Amino acid sequence: AASGMVAQQLNTDVISNNLANVNTTGFKKARVDFQDLLYQSLKLPGTPVADVTTIPTGVEVGHGVKYAATQKMFSQGSPQQTENPFDMCLEGDGFFQVLMPDGNVAYTRDGTFKIDGEGKMVTSDGYIMEPELVIPEDATDVAVSDEGVVSVLLAGEVIPQEIGRIEVVKFVNAAGLRSLGENLYKETAASGVPFAGTPGSDGLGRVKQGFIERSNVEVVEEMVNMIVAQRAYEINSKTIQTSDNMLATASTLKR
Repeated sequence: AASGMVAQQLNTDVISNNLANVNTTGFKKARVDFQDLLYQSLKLPGTPVADVTTIPTGVEVGHGVKYAATQKMFSQGSPQQTENPFDMCLEGDGFFQVLMPDGNVAYTRDGTFKIDGEGKMVTSDGYIMEPELVIPEDATDVAVSDEGVVSVLLAGEVIPQEIGRIEVVKFVNAAGLRSLGENLYKETAASGVPFAGTPGSDGLGRVKQGFIERSNVEVVEEMVNMIVAQRAYEINSKTIQTSDNMLATASTLKR
């Protein structure tokens, strides 16, 4: 019962984090996977009783529950139109790449990009998109195709010019990525190496300009999960209270 209370406390923490990020761009909800603990075998199934009969089921007593993993669910979030030319949404599998201050590359589904003082396309925290894209100062319009081709219309010209391409990556096991916060993920041995390619090809998602991807958290589903977790916590605490009452009764027995 005590292990059940600990497990449901973690379950509630994960659900709380999901609900807290219901409006976080590109956020992916998580779930907790549980496993039962070791069993004490008081009577082994299959133990022979006579020459032709065996015990069919046996007697086993479990020792509780433990949390085995918290898994990110990378289902598609609903798109939200912003009409901002630097907002981008990935429709399908894949991640944008950003360059961290330490020189490593991180990955994100958050497409709320902006332009810094040098015209570079960056995240809200100033991390540069990889590969780097620089918007000219005299650009009057910016267009991004579904395949990630970035074109700009310069002042005094009528034909747009291509200035670069957005490259997206995917992983064999995206759930194995390590969450860094700030809507960023880091590659791990469990996720596998990133596969880079052109948006819309080789199973990679397409880029949608002027949209952002909302969180994939379903509020009603999380509220139901929270109610179930709370009831499970209460039931386990009631089990401890009942056990205490039984021990109290046994301790007050008189000869």
